[in-house]
Amino acid sequence: MAIRALPTRGAPRRARAALSAGLTLALLSSLAAPAQAQAQASGAVRRWHEGVSEERKRRAIELFAQARELHRQMMLGEARAKYEEALAAWEHPDLRFYLGRVLKTMGLPLLAHESLRLSMRWGPGSLEPEDQAEARALMQELVARELAVMELRCDEPGAAVLLDGKPWFVGPGVAERFLMPGEHLITVKKEGYTPLTATVVTYAGARASRVLSVDRIVTERPWAAWVPWSVIGAGAGLGLAGGVLEWQAGEHMDEAEQQFEASCGQRCGPGRSGEYSRSRTESHVAVGLFIAAGATLATGAALVYLNRPRSYRVDDQSGVKIEMAPGASDAEVGLSARLFF
Repeated sequence: MAIRALPTRGAPRRARAALSAGLTLALLSSLAAPAQAQAQASGAVRRWHEGVSEERKRRAIELFAQARELHRQMMLGEARAKYEEALAAWEHPDLRFYLGRVLKTMGLPLLAHESLRLSMRWGPGSLEPEDQAEARALMQELVARELAVMELRCDEPGAAVLLDGKPWFVGPGVAERFLMPGEHLITVKKEGYTPLTATVVTYAGARASRVLSVDRIVTERPWAAWVPWSVIGAGAGLGLAGGVLEWQAGEHMDEAEQQFEASCGQRCGPGRSGEYSRSRTESHVAVGLFIAAGATLATGAALVYLNRPRSYRVDDQSGVKIEMAPGASDAEVGLSARLFF
């Protein structure tokens, strides 16, 4: 049973007091009934009764009666506060329904839509048929005239999607949200990726849809990491070979001098023995190896510098398209513009 009863305008104080008392009694009988009585009447326990004490129910009903009186007097801010206080004591679909009506009258369409949606979250039967029809009509009116719908899809696992700087969902997934028309900031963040920031303008009665992607940061080298170091290793090897040849050339030169002194003494002029020629050849080769080693080492050092890892973005190459698609939900039916980026 719905918890609605409006006192007649202009009624005398006594009549109003009687109506208020009657309202409270009606509320007590219809809402504060134990769950067992609800089960006998409907064949099932209403879920909004579960875990709520009778004391909290009575407190919510008292606050509801005060909120209805304030609502009747168009003291909307005070009525809203009472409705919300009652809901803090007992989350009841009828309380949500009346709060949604007040919020809509106050010009708070987003909050009103959310409250009306919550009034029907328990499914059919949570509201009286006429109240449920009114709630759906109010939601449809809000979506058509005062609210926009944004639908985002992010296929990147682990990517955090933020709407206007507040966390929304984590990919992969698709999410939809009602919001006020205007400019909204979308941000997508994931470690190792360049954050995506985009601005989307939404319009009342229209649906903006976007497929989100993030630009990956790729780190690459011109060559494999071992290539420059292999060149440096080769240069070091050439230098080592040149050093060995230079040492051998010195040994062979010493042998040539010893042979010359032993065979000629001071009476012979300088000659060119086999050891002497070998020493000269080895010395020339060693010098060539030293030069080659220096050049190779310089090349390897340059390659190490040029082969530093570099990071760059892999740009998203997806296009932009706009399509007209039917949009339908519990609160809206019609043709909506879907904007895909």
